[in-house]
Amino acid sequence: MNSKSAPLLGTLCNALIAFICSAGIRCAPADDQLPRPDTPFTGTIAPSVDNSVPRWSAPVTAPQGAPNILIVLLDDVGFAAPELFGGAIRTPVLEKLATEGLRYNNFHVVGVCSSTRAALLAGRNHHRVGYGTTENNNGYPGYSTIWPKDAASIAEVLRQNGYSTAAFGKWHNTPVWEISPVGPFDRWPTGLGFEYFYGILRAQDSQWEPDLYLNTTPAEAPRNSTGYHFTSDIANRAIGWLHTHESLAPDRPYFLYVATAGTHAPHHVPRSYIDRYRDKFNQGWDRLRSETFARQKTLGFIPENTTSTPRPSKVPAWTSLSDGQRKLAARQMETFAGFLEHTDHEVGRVIEAVRNGPGAANTIIFYIAGDNGAPIGAADGSENLTVPRTLDERLRHLDALGGPAVDNDYAGGWGWATNSPFQGGKIKASHFGGTRNALVISWPKRITAKGQLRQQFTHVTDIMPTILEITGIQAPSSLNGVPQKSLDGVSLAYTFDSPGAEARHAVQYFEAFGSRAIYKDGWTACASHSPPWEGNYSSDYTRDRWELYNVAQDFSQAHDLADKHPGKLAALQAVFEREAWRNNVFPLGGAFLPSGADAPRPSLTAERQHFVFYPDSPRLPLTAVPVLARSHRITVHLDAPVGSQGVLVAQGSRVTGFVLYVSQGRLIYDNNFSGNRHDVITSSELLPGGKAEVAYEFKETKRSTSSGVISVHGIGRLYINRRLVGEGQISHVRDFGAETWRYFGAFGVGRSHISAVSDAEAASTVFTGKIEKVLVDLQPVAIPPRISKAD
Repeated sequence: MNSKSAPLLGTLCNALIAFICSAGIRCAPADDQLPRPDTPFTGTIAPSVDNSVPRWSAPVTAPQGAPNILIVLLDDVGFAAPELFGGAIRTPVLEKLATEGLRYNNFHVVGVCSSTRAALLAGRNHHRVGYGTTENNNGYPGYSTIWPKDAASIAEVLRQNGYSTAAFGKWHNTPVWEISPVGPFDRWPTGLGFEYFYGILRAQDSQWEPDLYLNTTPAEAPRNSTGYHFTSDIANRAIGWLHTHESLAPDRPYFLYVATAGTHAPHHVPRSYIDRYRDKFNQGWDRLRSETFARQKTLGFIPENTTSTPRPSKVPAWTSLSDGQRKLAARQMETFAGFLEHTDHEVGRVIEAVRNGPGAANTIIFYIAGDNGAPIGAADGSENLTVPRTLDERLRHLDALGGPAVDNDYAGGWGWATNSPFQGGKIKASHFGGTRNALVISWPKRITAKGQLRQQFTHVTDIMPTILEITGIQAPSSLNGVPQKSLDGVSLAYTFDSPGAEARHAVQYFEAFGSRAIYKDGWTACASHSPPWEGNYSSDYTRDRWELYNVAQDFSQAHDLADKHPGKLAALQAVFEREAWRNNVFPLGGAFLPSGADAPRPSLTAERQHFVFYPDSPRLPLTAVPVLARSHRITVHLDAPVGSQGVLVAQGSRVTGFVLYVSQGRLIYDNNFSGNRHDVITSSELLPGGKAEVAYEFKETKRSTSSGVISVHGIGRLYINRRLVGEGQISHVRDFGAETWRYFGAFGVGRSHISAVSDAEAASTVFTGKIEKVLVDLQPVAIPPRISKAD
């Protein structure tokens, strides 16, 4: 712009401003014309003209008259274990409930723990919700253990329809890699419809020292003068939740899910309950089975024409055992029996609170006596995992059974006896011994028939449709913006008043770990398959022999008709194939197939070799920390004034694990192999006062496998400020990552969690110095060569 054009531009701007103002267009005043911020407003404010009034959104309420719901699910209980069903174990709570309602003797589950739980809560077949397996998960749709969003749980449906929801006990439906303080949490109980959760997340745990969670946060077990037990604890918590609910929302119906860890191994129970069965099983499993079978007929719980199936070859005859073997086995069964009665007692306390609360008569209770049949495991049972011990050693520790120091299970013969009259057991989905459990339903307001038997073919997927029908809630076609899969179950409500009604659940497939079966209109076709841990595993499923049973006439599957009716067998095999494709069962045996390099299993630790942990971390589950069954190095940066002692790093529990700690100024490493062997290395030098770097290094030399469990052997070395101060042989470092579900305990920095790995006092003491951080390297870092003490 030149000097001649400036006046012309100014004239044009003034003319434009004048035009805008004359046209009534408001113009922003110049800055020097704006009122000061503290100048009072001199105009008027027009009243509101939108006619707004205060209001609240109507709360979601359940349908009028909707009942309270309690589901009780026991764990690993044989069809005929309780006295009510012909067994020798007292379950007075279950029996009393049956006199008030109905017993079902043709009720089926999946045959393995978490799969049954998923089918129960989802109302869909277990492969359709990713639970064709438990911890043997992989990327196949039926075996991922990733609960899909299009299969909402009954808890979520009820919650969104005005119910309060809570779960207590054993969950076992969260992918193992998601069990950590960083989640994700959408497949924890509180992410699947339960507003409150208290219990354990894994397949099994110590009943005395469990790895507890409250909602999504690690919780400490309450300790008191009368002792602690997990089943008692969850009963107390459930009762407290019921009381709180009664105080604050007595008119709102609730859904309460109590899934005990009883009677899954370990069989942990107060001694007083074991003593109730002292010498009650000296007759052995052969006679127990025959006595139970006779009682089942006398009680009318099984048809009069039922044939008992023979003892499997893997179970030895009782008469073939030595006196010592019989003594050990009898005590194992006494412990299990006490555990079952104790579990029933604690469940009874919850039921009593329900019956004393609001809407007691309008509360329906489903008491499911087992999520699968009894396991037929090791012929001589077990105490601590796979530790080989002589019979004399085991007999010397007989009184330890049921206590916190052992991970005890009974001999397989007792599982066979309590599955009477069926063949097969837990894991074997091919036969009713693994998939048939007893059910009791009580609903005082609605079920008028008392103490009656129902014999229709029913399945665990029927529970959700039953609840929806009796509450008047429709199965949602879409939930949380996700279209929902159809339900697979059929409501049981038709059986409440009609003992002779024709069964409505006409077709049902079964599959677990390769064993499979199909039920259709009173017939079953089945094929057993041995899992890898039985030693004769084959991936060739075409060689499995199919059997055929007319279960409408042959209650126990005792008479194989495959050779007589090949056409019927072929027709049922075709039905199985159709159902298997529809339900994501293929690839058959998917539980044994690795995820592969193209689809590695999700993990917080895979592909990582370096880890950093801090003393302010919460208790970490074994699923969230690196697997140390390989060469590794643990380095601790600390400030330890003279006299400091306590735990630096601990992993596991009193049953299995390791601890690095300081005692009387010395650095000590203790590797605990299943509670029976401790490899201990102690530093030859004292820690200097003040800041220091201490380390433990493990160099792997060989590996061994026993019963599918990997142990690593090698040399352990201790260092203080990079100076070698201790060395020793370490045998049997457990591969926690291979079967995390089997091991108790947790990982902690500066303290032991849940229980101490070592009996030494300092190994259970919180470190009295200061830990800056702990480094874990799975590939040994460069360190100085070995330095002799003389140097």
